[in-house]
Amino acid sequence: MMFLEKARRIAFGTLTLGFVLSALAMNEIHAEIITRDVEYRDGDVTLRGYVAFDSERVEKQRLPGVLVVHQWLGLTDYEKGRCRQLAELGYVAFALDVYGKDVRPSGPQEAAKVAGTYKQDRQLYRRRLNLGLEQLLAQKSVAPDKLAAIGYCFGGTGVLELARSGAAISGVVSFHGGLDSPSPEDGKQVKAKVLICHGADDPFVPAKDIDAFKAEMNEADVDWQMIYYSDAVHSFTQPQAGNDNSRGAAYNEKADRRSWEAMKTFFAELF
Repeated sequence: MMFLEKARRIAFGTLTLGFVLSALAMNEIHAEIITRDVEYRDGDVTLRGYVAFDSERVEKQRLPGVLVVHQWLGLTDYEKGRCRQLAELGYVAFALDVYGKDVRPSGPQEAAKVAGTYKQDRQLYRRRLNLGLEQLLAQKSVAPDKLAAIGYCFGGTGVLELARSGAAISGVVSFHGGLDSPSPEDGKQVKAKVLICHGADDPFVPAKDIDAFKAEMNEADVDWQMIYYSDAVHSFTQPQAGNDNSRGAAYNEKADRRSWEAMKTFFAELF
């Protein structure tokens, strides 16, 4: 009898576990990543961002929000894909638009000119970044005390400028971004923790900029970390950059994967 009772309990437990796993699987199947364009304005300029979130998660609780800042070609399918990845991880992700909805550089020469406008006018750049942050906060179920920003190349510089503006965010992650600052004293306004993911062979970020960045962060007592990836140059997270390191910008699958995992660990610590 004792043996039969034990067997019955095991069988019941197995059925119960199976039911729970099946329910979890059904929830996973029915969860849907919702995406949409979001138009907003800076005076007379219309900006068009992009939001992504898990439909099921936003109904249950407030979620951390992640702002995504684009590279120098403007908001493209690349950043939209990153937003969907972040939504799958349980974040509400909003890709902002720095340039304006009708401004999408056609190539490097035009991109350098457009991006240069904002690199030379950091106040304009910071205003557009903070407008994007406001849009993230306006999205459904975003926890206002759990905010972060990530950026690529031009956008990597952008998330640092957002932090230097004194924005109330928990952390920023710069992927192969520029580290220069015309106003290093603004480092004292940084409230966020900082993660820099940097290609060890990046020719576009000189050593003097790295040294100045470290000095700025240390002087301001910022909680920062910097990870170097071997054999990686600029744009190492972007497949569209090709694989020729001699050009100074190229994709590196290993550095891309490792830096994304570093970001996930960073966010786990923040939130």
